[in-house]
Amino acid sequence: MSLDQYLPVILFILVGAAVGIIPQVLGYIMGPNRPDQAKNSPYECGFEAFDDARMKFDVRYYLVAILFILFDLEIAFLFPWAVTLREIGATGFWAMMIFLGILVVGFAYEWKKGALDWE
Repeated sequence: MSLDQYLPVILFILVGAAVGIIPQVLGYIMGPNRPDQAKNSPYECGFEAFDDARMKFDVRYYLVAILFILFDLEIAFLFPWAVTLREIGATGFWAMMIFLGILVVGFAYEWKKGALDWE
């Protein structure tokens, strides 16, 4: 088995790691380090920290976040489908229409249940 075919993958990993690590190291080495009380204090949206960091959030916050991620990821399937639509033909088109139909039914259900309403 030849390792030549793995060279592009290894090179890609090394370049990706370098692009992620080198700017951080350069910023740490070359950047100014002048800590003071204001910089070292906890920061929460412009206000002084007034409560425990593990305070409870409303369940609706998590519900909206989960719904956003769900529908956002579902829409991400449309891009490769749109690119290959000519190759997959009518079968692929109707398969995606069924998929989108199920997505719309789920969206309508969540809307009817009031999951998208913020009071």
